[in-house]
Amino acid sequence: MDDRVELLAPAGDLERGIAAIDSGADAVYIGAPRFGARVKAGNSLEDITALVQHAHTFWARVYVTVNTLLHDHELPAAVALIHQLYDAGVDAVIIQDVGLLMCDLPPIALIASTQMHNHTPERVAFLEQTGIRRAILARELSLAQIRAIRAATTLELETFVHGALCVSYSGQCYLSYAIGGRSGNRGECAQPCRRRYTLVDRDGRTIVADRHLLSLRDLNLAEDLDALLDAGVTSFKIEGRLKDRAYVVNVVSWYRQRLDRVLTARGWARSSSGRSHVDFQPDVTKTFNRGYTTYFLHGRGEPPGAIESPKMVGEYLGTVKVVQGDAFLLGTVAGLNNGDGLCWFDNEGDLGGTFVNEAQPVRGGVRVVPQDLEGIRPGLQVYRNRDQVFLRQVERSQPHREIAVDLRLEATLDGFLLRARDEDGNSAIAPLATGKEPALKPAQAEATARRQLSKTGDTPFACTKVELAWDQPYFLPVSALNALRRDALDRLEAAREANRPRMPGGVVQNDVPYPDTTLNYRGNVLNRQAGAFYRRHGVTDIEPAAESGLAMAGRVVMRLRYCVKHQLGLCDGRPAAGGSQRPDRPPEPLYLVDEQDHHHRLRFDCATCEMEVLY
Repeated sequence: MDDRVELLAPAGDLERGIAAIDSGADAVYIGAPRFGARVKAGNSLEDITALVQHAHTFWARVYVTVNTLLHDHELPAAVALIHQLYDAGVDAVIIQDVGLLMCDLPPIALIASTQMHNHTPERVAFLEQTGIRRAILARELSLAQIRAIRAATTLELETFVHGALCVSYSGQCYLSYAIGGRSGNRGECAQPCRRRYTLVDRDGRTIVADRHLLSLRDLNLAEDLDALLDAGVTSFKIEGRLKDRAYVVNVVSWYRQRLDRVLTARGWARSSSGRSHVDFQPDVTKTFNRGYTTYFLHGRGEPPGAIESPKMVGEYLGTVKVVQGDAFLLGTVAGLNNGDGLCWFDNEGDLGGTFVNEAQPVRGGVRVVPQDLEGIRPGLQVYRNRDQVFLRQVERSQPHREIAVDLRLEATLDGFLLRARDEDGNSAIAPLATGKEPALKPAQAEATARRQLSKTGDTPFACTKVELAWDQPYFLPVSALNALRRDALDRLEAAREANRPRMPGGVVQNDVPYPDTTLNYRGNVLNRQAGAFYRRHGVTDIEPAAESGLAMAGRVVMRLRYCVKHQLGLCDGRPAAGGSQRPDRPPEPLYLVDEQDHHHRLRFDCATCEMEVLY
């Protein structure tokens, strides 16, 4: 088990990537100009190169997503792009399409996207044999399942710890493609899981009407970092390439603080250099979230759905006591500020909201003058989904990161030299050939030398110690001290780059058997090279991917560990006595009916605790 652990953050663009690194991320992942699983999160090669340069200063890494399924005619462009990313110094690329493993790739590290459905020891162990460096595990896994995968492979294991959840197993969702031609496996998901559905039984009776029955709360595993390390995880991933800068800075800073405490207690180290400084107290309840869940990490526990709304509801404040004129009295002990966002659920279950124009503490609560009074009535439960003061602090914050360095000034026969040594053990020496003039004011000379040498300016270094190793104080002009310091730190930066740990890469060509000999459309084989890859590894029967144009009627378009019946309390996980239908369970099959009156049949497998959605 590696004792250097990575906090991995999203970089929607260059600005957010730099903010993530400065806030303490050990690595970031960012979308390539094309072929990323978030088509709206692509970035230019120039911006990616700039991000690489900033990250590598701190020995942080940059991973680029090239993780969509590819048509035959797209493979050459994808291969050329990966070569360009390699030349730009990118540390690894995240891929989904195994057809790339049959192509002429540079020796860059390859990471198996969660879109590859990395959910069993056999699948992950197979990937290691092909040269994959790391597997991003399925979000649905329990600690026991992660431990089983760890026991089967030495591959680096990356797991999501925070952010939005896909309700379907990643790479196994075709609902968006089936209903509108926008494939999640091609980076164009229309997010049908966040829409409203009505659940009906086989007789057409409505069980639950007009709810977001496939929408999940967000993941938060901050309390499980220790357990995940014990299970063998080495990289903790935050979701959110479409989130804004405030979200990135807040969440990364929050996890940095918690992970550092865990690592310090173990005597382990982060995988990058430096210490980050933020000028606010991070709080992940204050930036976008749908409420939090640990999902299935500890098995099937509290239902994880956010079925009331896929939007941020935020913190509960209290109830409306009375409405008078243009204001209302809110029974709460929370402090409100102008610009705060308030929301509530109306009688139809829809989320409404407004902003605070004025807020004044009064006896019994807070007198609120809202931007709009419509929908506000006595007894209404009110939440705050925008804390204006907190968000202003985050938006104005300028996180910065510094690498500790010690300096030692030595007198030599022909002048002086300055030794620099950083926190990672890198060192550099800068000489200064000059005459040595004993200082007329020794104390002042020593103070000047310490002061000028410790001024690291706009470098990434923070001087923690200056040692003066001379037989007596000498006079050195301020300009000479500054030049010597700049030279030493420039040489130290060069030494750091030369010694920066690199990820090994390169595809391994062999015929190690794949765990299965047949693949249906859920194997996601969209191009000839992918087919050739699987045949080389013993797969004899291959159905093309859904995106090849397959008719999806009657096919499974989602596989989920999430269960609607469990979410709604219609199933307690035990069969009825004698195998009969429990009276509180609706007769199956059950159907999800969307706003276009499409009926999607649900199929349940209680033995595996999985649910399927058929188109």
